[in-house]
Amino acid sequence: MARILLVEDDPSLARGLAASLKAAGHTVDVAEDGETALMVAFDEPFGLVTLDLGLPDMSGLDVLRRLRAGGFKTPVLILTARDALEDKIDGLDLGADDYLLKPFEPSELEARIRALLRRSQGEASSVIAVGNLVVDQAHATATVGDRALDLRRREWALLDRLLARVGKVVSKERLAGEIFGFDEPVGPNAVEVYVARLRRKLGDDGPEIRTIRGLGYMLVAD
Repeated sequence: MARILLVEDDPSLARGLAASLKAAGHTVDVAEDGETALMVAFDEPFGLVTLDLGLPDMSGLDVLRRLRAGGFKTPVLILTARDALEDKIDGLDLGADDYLLKPFEPSELEARIRALLRRSQGEASSVIAVGNLVVDQAHATATVGDRALDLRRREWALLDRLLARVGKVVSKERLAGEIFGFDEPVGPNAVEVYVARLRRKLGDDGPEIRTIRGLGYMLVAD
């Protein structure tokens, strides 16, 4: 668990996020504008910062730029409703460690935070196992038993999103939004195409990508 600085100018959303994170065991401080965030970030021992981009006094990207320029090494997770590809690229280029689009499920936010905290503390193994599938995210390798999987970029993205929520349903719309760029045309059956490809590569001995009709897909071990 960690002390988290939540930079969010919407009071209602900030209260909800803070309550959710506190319920998960974190200590949470809220900053409603960029100047406050910059002031407290350097003075307090935060383990992670969640940063909204649409702040009232300055862009969240400017906050991020000034944090990194000042030697701030703490992981920063951008939480934003902005869906422009350029904003995502700018945030990552400026030193954000992850990027999550609103709206999102609290369980996904917590999973992202756990991953960032493990990574920053040097305690996280990059290896994830689900049934016979073993994925090493640091080295971009995936095997089922002794069989190495040759995955294309979007197949990797799809597998990564399903691995982040093993045993939980992920909607087709959310998968489309996460595995395709914002400015890329997405056909009505694009997600199904990549799910079918990934299923073939996982094979009968790999974990199942289960279709939950009308809801989405779920990666299950058995």
